[in-house]
Amino acid sequence: MKILAPILALLFFTQAILAQEIDDGDKLLNRPAERNYDVILESGYLKVGVYQNFPPYSYQVDGEPKGIDVELGRRIAREMGVEFKVHWIVPDENLGDDLRNNVWKGHYLAKRRLADVMLRVPYDKTYAYMQDSTGEYINEQVVLFGPYQQETWQIAFDPARLDSVETVAVFQYHPIGVEIDTLPDFYLTSAFAGRMREKVRHYGNVAEAFGAMRSGEVSAVMGMRAEIDHELSKPENAQFKAASNGFPGIGKQVWDVGMAIKHTHRQLGYALEAIVDRLVRSGEMNELMSGQQLRYSVPGYYRDFLDEASLAHAEGRH
Repeated sequence: MKILAPILALLFFTQAILAQEIDDGDKLLNRPAERNYDVILESGYLKVGVYQNFPPYSYQVDGEPKGIDVELGRRIAREMGVEFKVHWIVPDENLGDDLRNNVWKGHYLAKRRLADVMLRVPYDKTYAYMQDSTGEYINEQVVLFGPYQQETWQIAFDPARLDSVETVAVFQYHPIGVEIDTLPDFYLTSAFAGRMREKVRHYGNVAEAFGAMRSGEVSAVMGMRAEIDHELSKPENAQFKAASNGFPGIGKQVWDVGMAIKHTHRQLGYALEAIVDRLVRSGEMNELMSGQQLRYSVPGYYRDFLDEASLAHAEGRH
């Protein structure tokens, strides 16, 4: 026992060091070398990565974090019995860069500034198991899991300028606003052999495009459904309507949105997945969305095994 005592003391001392924060000058961004599940519980907080300036998912109002992903992060942290802390993500060139900079490695200028979990990540098995030319998995350092929402594309239009939008072909003759360098931008400028290209107007974000619709510059706006719902909920946009058309040739019309963690933190992933699964099945995820005047669709992941009654309950259709 005399030999074991100093070894045990060293182990306990090492564990205590791991649970402490490394001071890099910003208390919110400090982090131990490995914030696994036990360390997160001991630290008393969960750092949730969400995109900045991305309403209605995650944004700030007078310095206060807002949005559906922020509310989901708060709910997850509360169920874990820890404090919620936000980790703002500045989008890089692609999703792979965002995962590297914020989940498993860190930006080269701030390698310790990582989130414990990242939200608003496409839950896509093809992407998760993508391989490079040598056969190595591109995303082997992260785990994509826990789908919590199904997203889709949506158009809003001005009834004073358009009677309806039965097909996107109408935008061969009427101007439509999109956020620049997004899939709606690429789609509308290339679909139907580029016949809509001259009618596409580019803006910094969906909110700016709605401003252009209010001023009469465009007759419609295309974006993600939650973005469109968020704008339609504003009093200044009450005169506009959501269209019901499809998008032929767009590739993915709907997709699941989930979470990402570092591949060595699977115990944390199991805990988060259980929480999100309960929120989806119980209808609480729908309540979070509807509380912000957003429509909710259960992820396609659940549609493979939940019956219609369970799906209706999850989406608040009971």
